[in-house]
Amino acid sequence: MDFSNKTVFITGASRGIGFEIAKKMASVGANVVIAAKTATPHPKLPGTVFSAAEEIERLGGRALPLVLDIRDENHVFEAVEKAVETFGGIDILVNNASAISLTGTLWTDMKKYDLMHQVNARGTFLTSKACLPHLLKAKNPHVLTLSPPLNIEARWFENHVAYSMAKFGMSLCTLGMAAEFKNKVAFNSLWPKTIIATAAIEFAVGNSDMLDRARKPSIMADAAYEIFKQDHVTSTGQFFIDEEVLRAANYTDFDVYKVNPKWGDHELIPDFFI
Repeated sequence: MDFSNKTVFITGASRGIGFEIAKKMASVGANVVIAAKTATPHPKLPGTVFSAAEEIERLGGRALPLVLDIRDENHVFEAVEKAVETFGGIDILVNNASAISLTGTLWTDMKKYDLMHQVNARGTFLTSKACLPHLLKAKNPHVLTLSPPLNIEARWFENHVAYSMAKFGMSLCTLGMAAEFKNKVAFNSLWPKTIIATAAIEFAVGNSDMLDRARKPSIMADAAYEIFKQDHVTSTGQFFIDEEVLRAANYTDFDVYKVNPKWGDHELIPDFFI
């Protein structure tokens, strides 16, 4: 499939998985909108919208950096309109922005609770809503949300109920909007089989050693690319797992995605909700 002149709007794309998806899509000819709130370097997390855009342009892609807090309704609609003015439309939306706090009920202050729900569930709903008028005009439009399969078991809630509620809220957007916009726009979710080595995850869990038994963000980018190649009418309402997507697309070498190739596949650490 030719992605030349298609436009991909990615939230939280200044670093991590979102940035890897941006680079992948730019490498196949797509225009990329880097929409994230990081305008200046974080003391512990690398990357800004501007450094991400510069990297994509160095690779030969076209990027539009937009400083965006997806909690702000007016700014979201303004960012979408800026993207359309710049590139002529929106073909793909990636709801990647997310807030995480792996804390129990007594250790989760309401400010953190509100942040997770405003960014994760509300942000996914709002950004999808803002992009939909343009997606409905596109050829083979896709919305991909980085959220887990709807595996509603107590074990996925008991240790961090607030975070799990917020992440599953993103997945519910996939479930509902896939049905609401059936035959018009594809809505799918993508989740990793193993933990993914990103600075944000290291910052959240405070354990760099566990990332040695993780996979690189590039596996999620390759899986996203394979999903975007699928037909929006027949491939929607799915909760994809990165490795399963790539195996179905005949990928065979998964060692290239390991942070440390010495670990066997069974020794990699599974992600939450799997």
